[in-house]
Amino acid sequence: MRIPFTKMQGAGNDFVVLDETRGLFHLSPKQYQFLADRHFGVGADQILSVRAAAQADIDFSYVIHNADGSEVEHCGNGARCFVRFVREQGLTQKKSIRVQVKKGVIQLYELDDGNVKVDMGPPFLNWRDVPVDASHAQLIHDSQPSVWKLLLAQHISVEVCAVSMGNPHAVMRVDDVDHAPVATQGPQIESHPAFAQRVNAGFMQIISRQRIKLRVFERGASETLACGTGACAAVVAGVAQNWLDPVVQVQTRGSLLTIEWQGGTSPVWMSGPATTVFKGEIEIPL
Repeated sequence: MRIPFTKMQGAGNDFVVLDETRGLFHLSPKQYQFLADRHFGVGADQILSVRAAAQADIDFSYVIHNADGSEVEHCGNGARCFVRFVREQGLTQKKSIRVQVKKGVIQLYELDDGNVKVDMGPPFLNWRDVPVDASHAQLIHDSQPSVWKLLLAQHISVEVCAVSMGNPHAVMRVDDVDHAPVATQGPQIESHPAFAQRVNAGFMQIISRQRIKLRVFERGASETLACGTGACAAVVAGVAQNWLDPVVQVQTRGSLLTIEWQGGTSPVWMSGPATTVFKGEIEIPL
């Protein structure tokens, strides 16, 4: 089966985007893995499948698959690339787009400066909604969001703030993110038994109340150059603990994102770049 694709990136987080608005390709997890493979496929952190909306007040729906073939709930950098894709492909002329994702509807805006702004919705602050399995972690602060102690290999313990942006995040504050143990502790946190659905592990260094540096070991994708929902979760954790102001510049390894959260049940807003890299066709093995 030969299919067309578009390679895109948002802040260095890269995607293969598929237009399924006229019909589904019905790809298997192994075929998503093939597309994401950087040696034998196209290469991507995630695969975005753009699909027709199921109801009249929604413009599109889209489905997200990780490089390991698993389906995930949400992707902030992917959402920005989604807007750029549907506009460039002529699928819509709108600059404000309502999109159905796995856990709800998000509102996306193309800005005049070329960046894309996304209403990521309110964060889920109750630990049961992340979810966290309290039998495998020690509750340090029963706040919203909550703080937990996790036991890792070699008797190392870490404290993380548990937040959901529709997908689960565990955010850790570090002194120097460039030398943080992302490669060793990231996969341990991702697959820790406290998170039955696995979790995205964020490592946050606070530069000032308006700026942080962030690295994220993503669930099913390893460390990526940027994670939009991870940036949102980190800012939510920082604002909730009075470390950060409501508007924060998040420096990822790929680019700069702007995150805004006024607290409580208010939505998290994310702004940043989205770029088309190239287009092509590829033969998918059956």
